Amino acid sequence: MRSRLLGGTALALGAVLLCATTDAPLLPYGVLGPTVGARLPGFAADLAQRPAIVGGAGWAPLADALAWDRLITADTSQRQAARWDYARSLIGAERGPEAIGVLEAMRQDDPDLGMVDAWRLAHGAALTLLGRSDAALAELDMPGLATNPEACLWRMRALAGAGTEMAEPALQQMACAVPALDKSRPAPFALAIAGASLAAGQPEATLRWLSGLPDRDPAANVLRGRAEVALGRPDAARLRFGRVEQSGTPVQRMDARLSMLESDIARKAIAPGSALRELNEVRFSWRGDAIEERALRLAYGIAVEQNNLTQTLSAGAALVRYHDAAVKDPSLLTGLRTRLSAAIDPARNLPLDQAAGLYWDYRDIAPTGAEGDLMASRLAERLQQAGLYERAADLLSYQLTQRAGDLARGPLSARVAGLYILAGKADRALRTLRETNDPGLPDDMMAERKRVEAAALAQLGRTDEAMAALDELPGSGALQGEILWQRHEWARYADIAAPALPTGRALDPVAQAQVLRYAISQAMLGNGDGLTRLHARYAPAFKGLASAPVFEMLTGTPGAVDPGKLAQAMAAIPSASPAGDFADLLMAGKKDPATPK
Repeated sequence: MRSRLLGGTALALGAVLLCATTDAPLLPYGVLGPTVGARLPGFAADLAQRPAIVGGAGWAPLADALAWDRLITADTSQRQAARWDYARSLIGAERGPEAIGVLEAMRQDDPDLGMVDAWRLAHGAALTLLGRSDAALAELDMPGLATNPEACLWRMRALAGAGTEMAEPALQQMACAVPALDKSRPAPFALAIAGASLAAGQPEATLRWLSGLPDRDPAANVLRGRAEVALGRPDAARLRFGRVEQSGTPVQRMDARLSMLESDIARKAIAPGSALRELNEVRFSWRGDAIEERALRLAYGIAVEQNNLTQTLSAGAALVRYHDAAVKDPSLLTGLRTRLSAAIDPARNLPLDQAAGLYWDYRDIAPTGAEGDLMASRLAERLQQAGLYERAADLLSYQLTQRAGDLARGPLSARVAGLYILAGKADRALRTLRETNDPGLPDDMMAERKRVEAAALAQLGRTDEAMAALDELPGSGALQGEILWQRHEWARYADIAAPALPTGRALDPVAQAQVLRYAISQAMLGNGDGLTRLHARYAPAFKGLASAPVFEMLTGTPGAVDPGKLAQAMAAIPSASPAGDFADLLMAGKKDPATPK
């Protein structure tokens, strides 16, 4: 937050400087646009002819009052020179955000400054002060700055601030930078060199570079303590870290606390369980920088050694999500995926709620491709078998939207929508189908999606829309019949069911259900002649079947079937449906089978 505020202040300052000309009114504070005709060409050539900045003297101090007086009183021809003097003074005072504002104002008035070594050096230095190491190094990457001692010194500082992996490149700049180093340079330069030396495994050099800084300096004492740890002197380190606790900033105090914990863990002076508890306290109270990353890596290493799956996944996932650990160390993500796969494997017999919870918490680091699809599918199948349809749908919905390829989205979208229907969430089923619509899917996939869509519409009571959706599918009579059957629309059902009645002599459970359902529709319509014909046609086939008494009751004596007997007949119909799984979707959320009206 602090850097953003300073950056905003610097930009606003740049706007003021940009517009502070004798022939242009001063814009209100915070207005960033340049005035029309504010371009001031020519200073780039002047600056390029000046002697190069090769040491600390190049950032000559200038009192703010004097700097502003010069800016206000300078005429157009001197405006850029006054800005340049102020920018150099700001860099010397380690006021990077404000220096950026001034330098950017200068470049807007004279874009050629971007080609001048001195301006690029100043801009790179200001970016280094802002902590923008990559941008700073890009600015300092000029042929004319390759052997410039001051540029080498700032490159060293930028590299030292880019992370421990850049420690060696930072130290490689020192041979070139030495002429620019003297005791007058600000403490951050010594701290940067000392930190790079420590990261490069040179604790003795670290202590030497820090020897010129005050013994009470908390930033120096953090590094001194870590150097003492590296030299095998934990008591001296503890004293240094304790002093930081007394006078350091919150960042320095946390750094010291974590550094002491790192030492205790390395010396096995603390039990693994206690170390994990302390590291968790650090993690939950400190987020988002190198300190958190160090704590996470420590926790991950201990958890792996202790075979603590929960802590391993927690620390490892945080490293991947927030610290680009998968880029720095691809083996970390591979290890996490292996452990997650092993934990969720059905062969391990992990309770379903725990397995589902693990996958859901760490779904973003789960395996990709076929392996990840299989893992998610197996877990969803277990949830479905347990009747946890919505959880299964949510799990596969993530797979659908975040990981599935274009071709896999067809069948997967239908499966997800079907699970939402089984969970009684037909509206979510329709939304899933709508959001994954793709006219380019193969015909069989489109047909399956249409079937699920029709089931969702029917469950919402939108029967006509459901029937219209099925009209587009060849051979969908059984599906339409199922909808009409469950809606008790007897006449329309009879019209669709009649052509599909079985023709063979042997009746399997599905064929029996077809005949008995049709018989009930005829009874509800009062069509005695139809029942008589049905009895003549199928009586021999029902002989000896468990459903024969029901068939006889419905068709044996037309007109004698009362509503009570019809209800008994419907309950006795074989559960097999001509519509197959489609019937299960239509029945989702209904506790009892349909009864006649």
